[in-house]
Amino acid sequence: MKKTLFVSVCCLLFCCTAAFAQKANTDSLALVAKISECQLKLGKLQNEVDQKTKNKEDAADKAQRSADENAIAATKLSDNPNDRKLARKADNKAGDARGDARTARREANRLEKLNKDIYNLKNKIADQQAKLNKYVPAITTTP
Repeated sequence: MKKTLFVSVCCLLFCCTAAFAQKANTDSLALVAKISECQLKLGKLQNEVDQKTKNKEDAADKAQRSADENAIAATKLSDNPNDRKLARKADNKAGDARGDARTARREANRLEKLNKDIYNLKNKIADQQAKLNKYVPAITTTP
């Protein structure tokens, strides 16, 4: 009787251990898949950084040029305030400057959002890597 009880407890313990190991293996594989997916997204986002930075710089340069042209047109208009042609030109230059400034702000916001997404994705990968390290035993090297 004691022998049967002992054998049944051992079998139960073995089955529970095998089920736990299988669960741990499945969880670790899921984490590896998530980490790989996040690293792929991170690579894509990092590839966009150069283009977004260039877009931001180009938009800022264009906005500065438009503002300078607007200032020149306003100066010419102030010399002759009754000239309708100069007034229309100054108004058009002011509109261009406003539009270019808006575009520059949008490009700056897009770059800022991209950098924020990259930062968040790196943190997410680090968190998942920490979870994965619970399943993977530490590898010790002997000198």
